[in-house]
Amino acid sequence: MLYNHHMNTLPLFPLNTVLFPGQLLPLHIFETRYRQMIGECLQHSTPFGVVLLREGEEAGDDAAVPYDVGTTAHIVQVERLADGRMNIICVGHSRFRVTQTRHDRPYLRGDIDFWPWAPFDSMSGPSPVGPVKQRLTRYLKLLAELSDSEINMEIPDDAATLANLSAAVLQIEAAEKQALLSTDSIGELLNRVADILARELRGLHIVQAARHKPTDESSAFSLN
Repeated sequence: MLYNHHMNTLPLFPLNTVLFPGQLLPLHIFETRYRQMIGECLQHSTPFGVVLLREGEEAGDDAAVPYDVGTTAHIVQVERLADGRMNIICVGHSRFRVTQTRHDRPYLRGDIDFWPWAPFDSMSGPSPVGPVKQRLTRYLKLLAELSDSEINMEIPDDAATLANLSAAVLQIEAAEKQALLSTDSIGELLNRVADILARELRGLHIVQAARHKPTDESSAFSLN
């Protein structure tokens, strides 16, 4: 798929979701305006921007107000339905800031500046990469155990990929994820993710302990 790094106006899709680079995002497209938007993106092989809603609703809200930091989404799979609706799968690519929104189409558009994170400086002090990898591995294992499911995910060594993957899989409020997306550098993102993983692990351990706690106090004692 072609991608123009010099574009300065991007179709925007306000959602109750924060998208990070490398993250897969399935979407069901049913509103007429977004069918048009996705159709134009497919026709011209261009991405659209995913931005978290600050105010308003995802569907049918012309007054919805998004945050000004988002991520471009590339469409990698399309299923066209008979009535014109679409199921698509996108992947997050590049972070951007919205400098101005435009209401000149049925869907929202924005003038944007691409905003890459400052790269990770491994010489600036103790690296958070190791702790984040360890905590993320434990976090995913606990999530799988508590949900009686299986999570198979390769944990990357690259700092930027690790930071974005960790932020994407965290089961936290969207506003907190938006704060992660708005950090200045990969180092800052890794440190913030490390702290949140530590906090979330403490909570999951409490849930795990409660699940294994006997429901009947008498069952904790031997009958002998």
